[in-house]
Amino acid sequence: MCSVNTIDGAVVWHAAELIKFPQTTISDLVQIPPKDFGKKSGASIEDYINDKYANKVIQKIGLCICMFDLLKTSEGLIGHGTGIVNVNVEFRLIVFRPFKGEVIVGKIVGADLHGIRIGLDFFNDIIVPPHLLFEGCDYNYTDRIWVWKTDADLLYFDTQEPVRFRVESEEWNDNSPPAPSERESLVSNRKTPYSIQVRSHAFKPALS
Repeated sequence: MCSVNTIDGAVVWHAAELIKFPQTTISDLVQIPPKDFGKKSGASIEDYINDKYANKVIQKIGLCICMFDLLKTSEGLIGHGTGIVNVNVEFRLIVFRPFKGEVIVGKIVGADLHGIRIGLDFFNDIIVPPHLLFEGCDYNYTDRIWVWKTDADLLYFDTQEPVRFRVESEEWNDNSPPAPSERESLVSNRKTPYSIQVRSHAFKPALS
């Protein structure tokens, strides 16, 4: 179970926050090495699952946060010559995958000609492309920020400003290991496995 605050730069999850996130059920083989035999079996299984899945993207499912609960376990079988205990498990993972139309609060973490990038404590691949910004927005090359020109004011989308945004679409890129002959070209063109496009109509940019 995971228990979101930030302590020394690390994200600490709390159950009351995570219960709002969707969950997905997964079956897998857990391998417990001899060095973990001193732990309770449940703790060893949870550590293995979180090490394997946390902060990883599963295509069409979302960004894995942590194990939510353990549903089923088989009896452990000791591997011949290794001492590793193999356990078949079924468990639920908490994942981050906001739905279309969901409104979320984040912070602006950067901007370029391709749009504004927004970050959460645990995910930074949130993009507001230029065509989803307010009408009248222009990119300021000197300050590297987007500016919204209204009839009355210039409004600035400053870095680190908190913003509300609405999810419009998501993009998935499968970064599975390529065949050896394709590795060099694919590594140079590697894309973010999961990103979200959002609309800026709920932003509150700073006044000039």
